[in-house]
Amino acid sequence: MKKLILYGCIILLLGSFAEKQKPVSIIFDTDIAPDYDDVGAMALLHVFADKGEAKILATISCNTFETTVPTLSVLNTYFNRPGIPVAVTKSNLPNKDCSQKWAEAINAKYPHQLQSNAEAEDAVKLYRRILAAQPDKSVTIVTVGFFTNLANLLNSAPDEYSPLNGTELAARKVKQLVSMAARLDNTKDNGYEFNVVVDAAASKKVFAEWPTPWIMSGFEIGEKILTGIRLVNNDSIQNSPVKDAFEIALTKDKNNKGRNSWDQTAVLVAVSGMEPYFGSRKLNFEVEADGKNVLMPGDRITYLTFKEKPEVIAKVIEDLMMHQPSKDK
Repeated sequence: MKKLILYGCIILLLGSFAEKQKPVSIIFDTDIAPDYDDVGAMALLHVFADKGEAKILATISCNTFETTVPTLSVLNTYFNRPGIPVAVTKSNLPNKDCSQKWAEAINAKYPHQLQSNAEAEDAVKLYRRILAAQPDKSVTIVTVGFFTNLANLLNSAPDEYSPLNGTELAARKVKQLVSMAARLDNTKDNGYEFNVVVDAAASKKVFAEWPTPWIMSGFEIGEKILTGIRLVNNDSIQNSPVKDAFEIALTKDKNNKGRNSWDQTAVLVAVSGMEPYFGSRKLNFEVEADGKNVLMPGDRITYLTFKEKPEVIAKVIEDLMMHQPSKDK
C-alpha cells in the first residue's frame, strides 16, 4: 500500500513538473514605433522562446505607422524566427510615428522578409486563425500597445476559421490577457495612460467586455524600472537591432539613466509569473470617452504592485535584453 501511495505521489510530481515546463503560447500585440521599450519586450519574448519557456504564435501591430511590420520582421529574423506570422491593423488609425527614428535605422540596416505593412496579414484574421487552431484555454495574449485589435476581435463574426464570434472565440481559447496599460499614481496624469488613451473607444470596449482573466502592469510599474544603459555599453554585443534601437533613442533623448521598462514587465509576468518580483491587487476599471481609466467596484483585473525593488527587476530584465541569438540555429 505504501509503495502504491509513493508511486502515485511520484506520478503527480512528474505531471506537475511537466505542466510547469510547458512553454507559454503567446500572441504578442504591440504598437512598436512610438517607444522602444517594445523592442526590449520583443527581446525578452525571444529569449524565453530560446529557453523553451515560451512559444511565439504571432507578432501583431496595433499601430499603422509604416515601420511597424518591418520592425517586427527585423526582430523575428534577428532571433532566427523569420517565419513567425506577422499582422497589422488594416484601419487608418492609430498611426503613431517613431520620433527618434530608431525604427527606420534598424529597418535599413538589418535583414527582414516583410518590407511594408501592406505585406502583412490583417490583424483580426490572424487572431482568429491562430486562436481557432489552439487548444482551449491555452493562449496568453500580451498587449503592450493600443486595444484596437482586441476590440476588433471582440466585434468579429464567425468565419472560415471558427463558427464562434470574437468574444466566444477569445473566451474559449485564451487562458489570460496580460497588458501594459492604465495608470494609478496619484499625479496630475492619474488615470490617463498612453496605451488606453490613443484608441479610447477600443479601450472602453475591451475593458468592459474582455471575457478572460486579466493581468495588468500599470504605468507606475514600468516607470520605475530603467534599462538600456548596460546594454548599449556592452561592447561584446555587436550588430544587434535591440542594442541599436536603444542606443539611437537614448542618444537622441540625451538619456543617460535608462528607458522606462513598461512593456518588458508584461512579457516577464506573462511567461515567468509575478513572483518573486511583483505582488498584486484586485480591481476593476471603466474607461471614459476621453480614455481616462477610472476605478470601479469589482475584482476582474489583477493589477501589479511592487514586491521587489525596481532596480532588482531592472537588472533581471536588462540581463535578458542582452541575450544574443544562437549562431547555430
